[in-house]
Amino acid sequence: MMVKVCGITNREDALAAVDAGASAIGFNFYRESPRYISHTGAAMIAAKIPANVWKVGVFVNESPESIAKTVIEAGLDIAQLHGRSDARGVRIWRAMSPLDPVALALFGDAEAVLIDSPSDGVSGGSGKTWDWSQAPHIEQRVIIAGGLDADNVRTAIEQARPWGVDACSRIEKSPGMKDHEKMRKFVKAALQPS
Repeated sequence: MMVKVCGITNREDALAAVDAGASAIGFNFYRESPRYISHTGAAMIAAKIPANVWKVGVFVNESPESIAKTVIEAGLDIAQLHGRSDARGVRIWRAMSPLDPVALALFGDAEAVLIDSPSDGVSGGSGKTWDWSQAPHIEQRVIIAGGLDADNVRTAIEQARPWGVDACSRIEKSPGMKDHEKMRKFVKAALQPS
């Protein structure tokens, strides 16, 4: 099970996620997000993360040129694309709403599809759960996001049978500041054998 901790804004949280056993950490480059981090800030954190933990950049409506520059500057492994973003020359995870199955036709270039509950008025997730049993069965790997924590991640995994899970707001003390105990419990629960 791939386990991603998203919305990393500081080195302490990143290292705690790695220590907990996360497979990937996410940096949010969308300026409107309360979890926004600069390219320089992400690069400083990424430099301290082991190579076997993927560094994922979250992009909303960004151009391929802007994404390519950030990927290089921040030392990213994967671009997670929301909205009209597009990228070339990098591994891609595409985000979609569970309410938008038509969008799957556009995701042929993605190695994974992240399905997250839509947010009202703000691009990105809402931190709310959705009907995980409705996760599409597609060729790409599916990552489930949206309101996940230690209390519900096993249910999400059992219902959706995803390749990976992604958590952010439910494992925080405040936006952009992780609760290390909640994060550790989430990762541990996600990695439990079925």
